[in-house]
Amino acid sequence: MAKDNQKIKMSPSRDIPFNKLVLSQSNVRRTKAGISIEDLAEDIARRKLLQSLNVRPILDADRQETGMFDVPAGGRRYRALELLVKQKRLTKTAPIPCIVSEAGTEISAEEDSLAENVHRVALHPLDQFRAFQTLREQGRSEADIAAIFFVSVSVVKQRLRLATVSPKLLDAYADDGMSLEQLMAFSVTADHARQEQVWENVNKSGYDEPYQIRRMLTERAVKASDKRARFVGLAAYEAAGGNVLHDLFEEDGGGWLEDVALLECLVAEKLRAQAEAIAAEGWKWIEVAASFPYGHDHGLHRLEGQPADLAAEEQANLDALQAEYTALQAKFEDADELPDEVDARLGELEAALDAFENRPCVFNPAEIVHAGAFVSIDAEGSLRVERGYVRREDETAFAAATAEPDPETAATPGASDDDQGAPPAQRTVITVGGQAPPDEEEDEDAIRPLPDRLVMELTAHRTLALRDAVACHPQVAMTALLHKLCVEAFHQTYGPACLEAGVRHVQLPVQTPHLKDSASGKSIMDRHAAWKADVPADDAALWDWLLALDDISRLSLLAHCVSFGVNALFEKVDRHGGTGVTAHGLRRRLDQADRLAHAVGLDMAEAGWRPTVENYLGRVTKIRILEAVREAKGEGAAQLIDHLKKTEMAKEAERLLEGTGWLPEPLRLADVALSKGTASAEPLPEFLSGDEEETSDTTESEQPRAVAAE
Repeated sequence: MAKDNQKIKMSPSRDIPFNKLVLSQSNVRRTKAGISIEDLAEDIARRKLLQSLNVRPILDADRQETGMFDVPAGGRRYRALELLVKQKRLTKTAPIPCIVSEAGTEISAEEDSLAENVHRVALHPLDQFRAFQTLREQGRSEADIAAIFFVSVSVVKQRLRLATVSPKLLDAYADDGMSLEQLMAFSVTADHARQEQVWENVNKSGYDEPYQIRRMLTERAVKASDKRARFVGLAAYEAAGGNVLHDLFEEDGGGWLEDVALLECLVAEKLRAQAEAIAAEGWKWIEVAASFPYGHDHGLHRLEGQPADLAAEEQANLDALQAEYTALQAKFEDADELPDEVDARLGELEAALDAFENRPCVFNPAEIVHAGAFVSIDAEGSLRVERGYVRREDETAFAAATAEPDPETAATPGASDDDQGAPPAQRTVITVGGQAPPDEEEDEDAIRPLPDRLVMELTAHRTLALRDAVACHPQVAMTALLHKLCVEAFHQTYGPACLEAGVRHVQLPVQTPHLKDSASGKSIMDRHAAWKADVPADDAALWDWLLALDDISRLSLLAHCVSFGVNALFEKVDRHGGTGVTAHGLRRRLDQADRLAHAVGLDMAEAGWRPTVENYLGRVTKIRILEAVREAKGEGAAQLIDHLKKTEMAKEAERLLEGTGWLPEPLRLADVALSKGTASAEPLPEFLSGDEEETSDTTESEQPRAVAAE
């Protein structure tokens, strides 16, 4: 006869007056977590109790129910209800919904408390983001949502921003395909297509750190701290229809200006307006650009102007500012730290005094008509005007205009004083970004140079055709490559060339004293000297020489030139996004170096490297010295020297390792495991065989240090 399945019977629910409930000491929650009891009480007051309390009848000595109930699960809710009772917002006899467990059950109260907390699954962050978005769509303001869930308004804004990331990326996050930090990084832009493109790129490359994602998403934008953005101003940019990207999760310095073309247009317009105002001073020319290259004024004669005289009111203002600045400095001279308001005031005074100090100079009107000015933006985003430069083509006219007048010419009848002092009227030529405005009257018969843009387009066609032709002639391609490599390797001539190819000669920043004299170093220098003796110094002769070279010699020369670009160096990883090598870049470099070493069959022992006190043993801990001897000669040899002091141990280890071919980890091939040496241990010299007790060396750490290969 089949046994009937016993049906599960659920615990009954009932309303119990609050004053009949007692907080159990069996509650496993001891550490504060989540929102505060005060916030939970406010939430219960607003939306009532959402989850019943789990209670058990309290029995007397005769195992009879007393009418009171223990609360082992739901302690925080009980505390919140208790607070509402104390605040007179809830009556002591208010019925509280409870789930009543049977008295005397085999399941302990601690187990109930633990199960309620352990089995609870926290809301996935993505569900929270979407819930906030739903409430926002229902008409709730960000402030209302923040108040309801006891979070700050900024947190609500962040969650709402995350909910606007591409659905494809949200799905990847939901499936644990990306981290929350990565998802935050993608929220910097609302362009879903761009988000998905960047995710595809970083996901394939493995270089998917959040800062890298932000950098890629904003690489087409301009930071708000950029001098161009500060010059125009965010308000003017946004008023013109420009969009600003903001990162709600990281300090973004004001964000990024997304429309670079609009920003450049606004910069040019504002700079031109400033230049037109300066043109009223009478300059012959004005060049306008956001930035000028270093040395743009090299070789240009500059006029010597005099600072403009101050009016009586301006002088009084300057004296007052200087007096206040001096008084504040004297008052707080001995202070360890300036009060914020004093520090701010000193900054204002310094700026005002600098304005007086750097006020525009006054130039001779007769000189101005032959000179010009550069108008640009300084590093702080302010207008920068460099006046008084004379171009080379204007030097002759300038010298003639400023020369001392001839007494005989000055006495010529008919020449009036007014005519001599008045400079000729002229129209200032303003050049913006290297482009001068079109002449009002052009000589149609004059042959002018082709526009730069047209020349660029024409040569682009020629470049494509030349690429296609070279690709069809491998021998010519090898000759061109060898020619370029030889020019750089033997003549140290760098710069623009027809073929943009080359080997960047890697310099070794860290060198041992004997690196140059090593077997490899001598081999490279000898080979280079031999080739250099044959390589012609003239470009044309070099080309002809390469054409006549046989294929074996060509390949040998190509290998020699390419070898200067090999870089298998371990470097310290740059973790701050600077110009140094990244962790991914270093790993890629070392992996490629391993493949190259396998391809050429490199063995550092055969190449002449051997462990010595100077190059390795004297620079590592005793544990590493013993490990080296143990790997090469066996445990017995290591035990023979383990009682020695480090200096003597290193010397004896050098003798023991001689001829064994032992290499430290950075010099081994990555997939070649060194077999343990089985040679019999050699006896130690008599002067090392004593049982001299080693003294502790407090300056040396006995813990092994990490090396590059690890």
